[in-house]
Amino acid sequence: MVKDFIVEYVKLIAKYPEEVSIDTNTLDENLTELLLYVHPDDIGKVIGKDGRMISSIKTVISGCKPKGGPSYKVSVKAK
Repeated sequence: MVKDFIVEYVKLIAKYPEEVSIDTNTLDENLTELLLYVHPDDIGKVIGKDGRMISSIKTVISGCKPKGGPSYKVSVKAK
């Protein structure tokens, strides 16, 4: 659910939505890392000025997750 939300949301922001993809890595039983891959031109849009956009995405994710569910770490990388 969280993974799908991030991909669809970032596709709305990105100039190259066809290049948006995501991978997940389970780091711990309560921590999952989400690696978001975007076109190099879109990194600035996804992170936002002073990190505001990625911070907002992280806030929405923390609000969507079930109580006691895993926490998520989001990283943005160029494809």
